[in-house]
Amino acid sequence: MTRHILVTGGQGQVGLELARQDWPSDVVVHYPTRETCDIGSPDSLFNYLRSYSFDAIINCAAYTAVDRAEEDREAAFRINGEAPGWLADTGVPLIHLSTDYVFDGSKHGYYAEDDPVAPLGVYGASKLEGERAVKAGQSRSVILRTAWVISSQRANFLKTMLRVAASNPTVRVVDDQRGCPTSAQDIAGAVKTIALRLIEDSGAPTGIHHFVNAGEATWCGLAREIFALSAAAGGPSAEVEAITTADYPTRAKRPANSRLSTSKIATNYGIHPRDWRAAVREIIEELVGPVPQTGA
Repeated sequence: MTRHILVTGGQGQVGLELARQDWPSDVVVHYPTRETCDIGSPDSLFNYLRSYSFDAIINCAAYTAVDRAEEDREAAFRINGEAPGWLADTGVPLIHLSTDYVFDGSKHGYYAEDDPVAPLGVYGASKLEGERAVKAGQSRSVILRTAWVISSQRANFLKTMLRVAASNPTVRVVDDQRGCPTSAQDIAGAVKTIALRLIEDSGAPTGIHHFVNAGEATWCGLAREIFALSAAAGGPSAEVEAITTADYPTRAKRPANSRLSTSKIATNYGIHPRDWRAAVREIIEELVGPVPQTGA
């Protein structure tokens, strides 16, 4: 029997990587455009949902302009806060992507799923509202928080660094925010595992889970790793000047600590994320070229 999975936000980093996953032959994954299925419009959304009997929904759609959200609160809360609740009321198993921005970053260690939430800005508050709407819904659901997403596609920190380095010998990068750089491809792999389990096993674990690549870095440390690998592959590179958050003011405050614990997803789903450096290397090799192996 053919199983149908709906992916909203299919043109984002994770959505595009889901399309590159090797799905079982009896699974059809649907990636409607915004024109076909506008998650911000209940009429558009429910009209599309009536087109198939979906076995699972993966919600990658989000308002992700963190700074613009400070002035566009209504749109951020509609997409990030209300729409996930509409999906959760369908009764169809749901995987909803969320964010480290639900935390304020004041914890010294890694955040667990049940740690207190305290978003610093509109974006984080809207995503937290979405989490609550999903939990209150009728669907069996997994809320998957992730952070610092990078990939070879769409706009992200890694691609920005390569672009800036192509015309600048030095870049200034914040060195007092710490998190877990995470490959969109790896997120997609985790999402696929969870989605298939939710479809096949009515007793599959639900609730909030964290997924990030293993290890940690600052934005400055991530930039240096990107440039080291890019230079080794013959691509753009630059010197990195470490600065503080205060040196780079933004409209929305960012958490100083975005590190997320992944022990729960390892226990419940057997998912063990690889180190973030391996993920960065893979992306650099796709964008720039082979990175020579070092060491003996």
